Amino acid sequence: MKQLLLSNDDGVHAPGLKALSDALSDAFHVRVVAPDRDKSGASNALTLTRPLSVGQLDNGYYYVDGTPADCVYLGVRELWEPTPDMVVSGINHGGNLGDDVLYSGTVAAAMEGRSLGLPAMAVSLCGKTHFDSAARAARMLIEQTGHLTLPPRSLLNVNVPDLPWAAIKGIRVTRLGHRGPSDQPLEVRDPRGRPRYWIALAGENADDGDDTDFAAIDQGLISVTPLMTDLTRHSAIGDVQNWLGALNLT
Repeated sequence: MKQLLLSNDDGVHAPGLKALSDALSDAFHVRVVAPDRDKSGASNALTLTRPLSVGQLDNGYYYVDGTPADCVYLGVRELWEPTPDMVVSGINHGGNLGDDVLYSGTVAAAMEGRSLGLPAMAVSLCGKTHFDSAARAARMLIEQTGHLTLPPRSLLNVNVPDLPWAAIKGIRVTRLGHRGPSDQPLEVRDPRGRPRYWIALAGENADDGDDTDFAAIDQGLISVTPLMTDLTRHSAIGDVQNWLGALNLT
């Protein structure tokens, strides 16, 4: 039976994580290692300044007082023998579309799995209601991953419309869209009158063309975007080389 390591960034008690685990447990050997609290926006951070603590809930889920990437690292390297066959992260409460992937702990957990040499998938629901639809989509895709060949250091980012399964219109391979700049931070005052700041919501869509993940969700389609962990802008190497060629370091 295929071994799946599940994690997330919404925390070990999140209903999306339970929905994913419940949907997969009868067909796969599932183990859950997730943060002990909400770690949304943690991106790929690892905890390097203190040791990590691990506990276990009555339902068998492991929890870690660290980031999503910490959880996957420990789940693969320490908490599970044998090594899992795949890392699945989610189901996130809300979409991870476009530039969201740069900040998302959900995507980061999958990336950590990919960095450890395992196939990986991040799954997000673009809302907070129909987790059953996202869980069904995840299972359908996971069952077919044996027929998928991706280049090294690649993973799948899956976003599901917040609709009943019967209302979802299909599935589309997409590219990441892009958002514009976010708004100004929101200033508030603490009880002593000192200023504090809330980070603003993400900016409005700046690129939501028909081939993007934004467009697929707007059209009631499941979006599947292949991502890579190589951030090199290969097409710009020549431009940078020409720029450096004009510099004199002597």
